[in-house]
Amino acid sequence: MTSLFDPIKIGDIQLANRIVMAPLTRNRSPGAVPNTLNAAYYEQRASAGLLITEATAISHQGQGYADVPGLYKPEALEGWKQVTDAVHKAGGKIVVQMWHVGRISHDTLQPDGGKPVAPSAIRAKSKTYLINADGTGSFAETSEPRALEKDEFPGIIEDYRRAARAAIDAGFDGVEIHAANGYLIDQFLRSGSNQRTDEYGGSIENRARLLFQVADAITTEIGAGRTAIRISPVTPANDAFDPNPQPLFTHVVEGLAKYDLAYVHIIEGATGGSREHQQGDTPFDYAALRAAYKAAGGKAAWMVNNGYNRELAIDAVEDGKADLVAFGKLFIANPDLVERLKNDTVLNAPDQATFYGGGAKGYTDYPVLENVA
Repeated sequence: MTSLFDPIKIGDIQLANRIVMAPLTRNRSPGAVPNTLNAAYYEQRASAGLLITEATAISHQGQGYADVPGLYKPEALEGWKQVTDAVHKAGGKIVVQMWHVGRISHDTLQPDGGKPVAPSAIRAKSKTYLINADGTGSFAETSEPRALEKDEFPGIIEDYRRAARAAIDAGFDGVEIHAANGYLIDQFLRSGSNQRTDEYGGSIENRARLLFQVADAITTEIGAGRTAIRISPVTPANDAFDPNPQPLFTHVVEGLAKYDLAYVHIIEGATGGSREHQQGDTPFDYAALRAAYKAAGGKAAWMVNNGYNRELAIDAVEDGKADLVAFGKLFIANPDLVERLKNDTVLNAPDQATFYGGGAKGYTDYPVLENVA
């Protein structure tokens, strides 16, 4: 019987186990440049089968939060090289989550103080994280966006391609396209944020066009076996909404089946909230989603995420419902989570006050098992 702790090969990447550290925004990379503290944080957690970095902007325009890392300037790539080197020396594997936030941004974070971009000029009922003049951090309402012009799409797709190449050159084992949680690609997918009338709006096929154009560009550049994607069919995160998500995301996974991706990463329910959350009149059928993917020829590993504990994760893999299970907050507080899950031992509790911003406290100072009293 397949176990959560068994090795697996996903695309071109060999993993020691099926436990994944989910992407977790921590706001500890000033100037969008990863640093030695970030390297220590990821190295501590390298026993995971796979580490997925915090969401990382593909361009200055793609930035939406203060002190999150980027992939678009040389010093950031040098910083990431420190991280990937540290993880690999510790025996781990790491992919970078590629991020364009779209409308979930603030004009003070944008090039020349411009408006964030979006499918349509609809302001999100959401907040972003800014650094105040005194150096403290706080949350603020997102700014009003502008709708992307048709002639801007090739440039954004090129930003994804260029960032994917930069990631591989910086030592990452692969990339994860962030198409979830109400950010740019997800904004295009959902009718609540996409009210365009051109070839990028209206029908499901049109709303999914940007996703597939990005997937084409990245897989052509670095290979499908080092490319993955994250989707969140029903999450309300960042004002994401669609009244009929089942046919929308069925179309998405059927289209993804043509690529030999490393994995497809599914957030079940509301990100960081209820696994039972639904949008529209009926509960979302995740089993049917995976069946549609397989029926279309999809062979990528299936990663599940949101509220998994040890028992749920073990059962999901042993029952064949998933190939990989991602953990978020548990990895914040437990650098050695794999060992703790394997031995079914005590878990550290995360300190929510230190999730966003700051230094080593609540970041690299959680105790490992031999240091637990």
